Amino acid sequence: MSIFAFSMTSLFPFISKTCQSPVWRMEIDESSQTLFLEIRDHADKQVSFSALNLQNGEVYFEGLTTPERWLTGIEAAYGGVLLLHNYQSATGPVHKGLTAIEATTGKALWSNFTLAFDHLSVNGPVVYNAQLQPKKLFLLDVKTGNALRGYEPVPDQPLNNQIISPELVPAAEVNSLYLPLSVYANAVHYISYNRFRIVSLHTLLQEHLEQHLFVFNEEGTLLYHDLLHNAIQKMQPEAFVLHNNQLIYLKNRSGLIVLNL
Repeated sequence: MSIFAFSMTSLFPFISKTCQSPVWRMEIDESSQTLFLEIRDHADKQVSFSALNLQNGEVYFEGLTTPERWLTGIEAAYGGVLLLHNYQSATGPVHKGLTAIEATTGKALWSNFTLAFDHLSVNGPVVYNAQLQPKKLFLLDVKTGNALRGYEPVPDQPLNNQIISPELVPAAEVNSLYLPLSVYANAVHYISYNRFRIVSLHTLLQEHLEQHLFVFNEEGTLLYHDLLHNAIQKMQPEAFVLHNNQLIYLKNRSGLIVLNL
């Protein structure tokens, strides 16, 4: 348990949700402002999926499972549809097949186990038939699974999302106002965003590591603090992302928190 205490803060979670198992992946569909979660229960070898609205916090569905219990995961999200993939084998990373899930209902719209995902374009998913060589890309209707036309690089440019990830920078590059604890390994995850300064750092406490998240204003006033992990043995990856003025992060791997900035 942490011995550090910080003063009352002025930001409060807009969304706070605890999952039954660790969140393995998050995906945002910007067209519908839907956040999808891939939750993996390693003990039971069961994958489930959840979806919620980032604008109002409404949970569309949770605990959604597919006939394939374990060898499945999130591929992409577009147009109010979540795309799931399977794996060719339990020991390899190669994806196989696509299943489309409607964001607001969790209803399966279509499945095609010969298709493989290539990338997401501004006009929708670009896929190919994994059984055919040479590989031929085409644009897919995400709601029906039907081929629309052949892939064209100019109109079908890659979709650039509005997700901002923090930079891993030396602690010395960050104003000391924003480093209230001793920094382990001289590295922090940091974003300067509008009037906010967001820092995630690791600190050493009684031979164990803790990971903390802080939000400050430009003057160094603490607006928000959370202990993300305690009593851990190694440094954790980046702890948060920004999307449309929202700070999104995981706490203890299974807790989802969203702050409106």
